[in-house]
Amino acid sequence: MKKHHIFLLVCILFFGCDNNLDIEPTNTLTPETLLDDPDNLDRLLLGAYAFADNHLAGEFQTVSELLANEGNLAYRGTFAQFFQFDRKEVIATNGFIRFLWANAYRSINLCNIVLNNLDLAEDPALRDRLEGEAKFMRGLLYFEMVRYFALPYEAAGGNTQLGLPIVFDGVTDVSQLSYPSRKSVEEVYTQILSDLQDAYDLLPPENGFRADAFAAQALLARVYLQQGNYAAARDAADDVLQNSGHSLAPDLPSAFNNEVDGIEDILAWQITTQDGTNNFNTYWATIQFGGRSQTADITIEPPFFDLFTGLDDRASFFYSGNGTTVSSKWQGQFANAPFLRIAEMHLIRAESNFREGTSVGLSPEVEINALRARSNAAPIIGATLQDILEERQRELAFEGHRFHDAKRLQEVIDGIPYDADQLVMPIPQDDIDTNPNLEQNPGYNN
Repeated sequence: MKKHHIFLLVCILFFGCDNNLDIEPTNTLTPETLLDDPDNLDRLLLGAYAFADNHLAGEFQTVSELLANEGNLAYRGTFAQFFQFDRKEVIATNGFIRFLWANAYRSINLCNIVLNNLDLAEDPALRDRLEGEAKFMRGLLYFEMVRYFALPYEAAGGNTQLGLPIVFDGVTDVSQLSYPSRKSVEEVYTQILSDLQDAYDLLPPENGFRADAFAAQALLARVYLQQGNYAAARDAADDVLQNSGHSLAPDLPSAFNNEVDGIEDILAWQITTQDGTNNFNTYWATIQFGGRSQTADITIEPPFFDLFTGLDDRASFFYSGNGTTVSSKWQGQFANAPFLRIAEMHLIRAESNFREGTSVGLSPEVEINALRARSNAAPIIGATLQDILEERQRELAFEGHRFHDAKRLQEVIDGIPYDADQLVMPIPQDDIDTNPNLEQNPGYNN
């Protein structure tokens, strides 16, 4: 989202800059003046969006696609950290992992400062919106993090495996720092669901480019699907489809590379020439369209196209990158980065209906064929669960879902079991060294 007041946020998050100037910049807030003005709560939220979109506008998703890669993609870039993801050989000093962890908790800290000081907002509607957005962002970040840094959630129950530290206190001064230990995966998911349900109840149905009630409900549908709670996933997705006012874009190109939110975007990270970075474009586009190289860092390889038979616009939504094949989804350097889009809700409702033997909203076969029709693909007669799952791969390709889908479906990834320690990311070594209560994941201890 918009990266306003970045200097202010850097000072807050690092507990004050060295005071070498006699005149303090007017766009800087110290911890002492931070809570003098209720408008600062909204500025802190914008900062939370900014730190989050550093990674959620393409980097978290790229990690997912590389970790799940079994030959459908080729990594041609120069970042050693990304080679580790592609090879499933991540080390605890991976700088990218460190940055993901740090930025997520920076954003969570900003959300907690807002939540700890809601009484500054005297207007009830403003207070509800601030609380709703802060809880949405906190729930979102815990969800993204727990899927990488912990063993997968098991629908059968238990889930006592180590999850994440859950932090509620907002820190504005180094003296307030604590050293929390990791909660269980079950406890983390309980907190995620609590935050997102509160966000849904508190947020308005429309909130400009920021999270609204239906963004919270769409994310709840995604969380429930990851848990294998298909009835809840179905109902949350149905609510979004029936009541949000969003619908499928008329054709595939209209769903991507938009500089303003399209009708399909439930939530998109806002990118402009001044604010934000579309890291989908950075890694998945050629230099001609703003990417890092002539070929694109990540290219699409022939095995991917085995998913298609017959006419399908998604099978031709590519361009040539100096002898390589590159996805057309991420051509727009300054396009917004879709994060929650309506096609995913159709796929969640269809899969959940199929598993539950229901037809809430639409029957699974009708729903899948409606989605296929958008890409001029022939209808499927007698759709099976496998048909629905393959449709999900075709529609959501290169958007960051593949690794998490493989884990929830308990699939082997490149010869590695879904619950292997090798497919859980290490807690950054710097954090292990700093926090004596933070336990490292198996396989990463020195």
